Amino acid sequence: MAMRILQVFPPQVFSMPQLQHGIHANLAQILHQLLQVFLVGLTIGMTRTVVPGLAETEFGLGGQQFFLLTTFVVVFGAVKAVMNLFAGRFSDRFGRKRVLVTGWIAALPIPFLLLYAPNWGWVVAATALLGINQGLCWSMTLNSKLDMTNLNQKGLVNGMNEFSGYAAVALAGVVTAWLVEVYGARLGLFMFGSTVIVLGLVLAVLVVKETRPWALAHVPFDSAQGTALQPSLGQAFLYASWQNRNLLALNQAGLVEKFTDALVWIILPVWFVSQNLTLVQASSIIGIYALVWGASQLITGPASDRFGRKPLIVGGMWLCGIGVLLLVLTHTVWLWTLEAGLIGFGMAMLYPTLGAAVADVSPPAQRSTLLGVYRFWRDFGYAVGALSMGLLAQWAQGLDVTFWLVGVAMLLSGAWVALAFTKE
Repeated sequence: MAMRILQVFPPQVFSMPQLQHGIHANLAQILHQLLQVFLVGLTIGMTRTVVPGLAETEFGLGGQQFFLLTTFVVVFGAVKAVMNLFAGRFSDRFGRKRVLVTGWIAALPIPFLLLYAPNWGWVVAATALLGINQGLCWSMTLNSKLDMTNLNQKGLVNGMNEFSGYAAVALAGVVTAWLVEVYGARLGLFMFGSTVIVLGLVLAVLVVKETRPWALAHVPFDSAQGTALQPSLGQAFLYASWQNRNLLALNQAGLVEKFTDALVWIILPVWFVSQNLTLVQASSIIGIYALVWGASQLITGPASDRFGRKPLIVGGMWLCGIGVLLLVLTHTVWLWTLEAGLIGFGMAMLYPTLGAAVADVSPPAQRSTLLGVYRFWRDFGYAVGALSMGLLAQWAQGLDVTFWLVGVAMLLSGAWVALAFTKE
């Protein structure tokens, strides 16, 4: 019996009887984890502004820029999705810190690949490593904070995590744009990327603590819990992706909401320029989306703890869908700016709340694995959305139809959650 219990509860749980949960009790480590996700956000953010320009300035592929960017997002989304799936399972087996450190090690070649790339294939390889880094590291920063905090703080923790990460994404775009202007695309990316990645790895090794004992301490210790063996990854995937009504609803919403971000990433800049906006005007409008999304999560995350997950998820999906449809139906800069802010706030409503809702319906000892399944489906939405929009735009010979695809998908996905998600 004792051996079976230790299969679920490692020895360190018994040697640390004074573990305390809560943001205040673990503030130092939570701040370290927020810094980690900030650095992870800087790593992905440096590519959003600069890498599309590499296609034209470094490789002379300007006519294929839209296709190449679509490929970039598809590869990133697919690799990150797979890493999310295995990150959760690996962290339950080997610990959060080991997975976090592995993610930073995977990122070390990225600046060198971009610096010395002789062709676009090297950029795609860097993209695959970026997906590994994002899938492993971003997942672990969230899981670790959820481990250490109280169960009624999941919305707040998700909001803090996503605010820190996406604020870094926005900041990295500005900083790398300046560095590229001064030093050139390759050297600018190398300077920024190598600094951020090395700093993230060093802090992960020296400062971050293993938090899995906090997760296991959430589980009431009795013989029924202790002897229950964890399901395999395949069983957990099937359970979350099909058998559990609530997780199925949340996973499909996570997948579809990435259509919106993929639209902003690969369609909106090109579409705005086609509407006779300058690149500066287009970037400013898109920046409003990112700014509202990032900042508002500090409000919407804790609001979901107080008022429930379902209203914010459904309302956010519908708000995004309406905002996307309005973009293609209006024709002035100030309306587009307002609509970008509307979409950003909708994303802020649903994004941290979806993760918190998955954590709500997941047993604590399996929470990381089931969050990994959710994050797989969520980030696989990048690949599905980018590929669908690219094919649809080519078939229709125009970009307007992609807005209708995303807008309608968001509305229908929100309706699915409204009808199927039953646990608050």
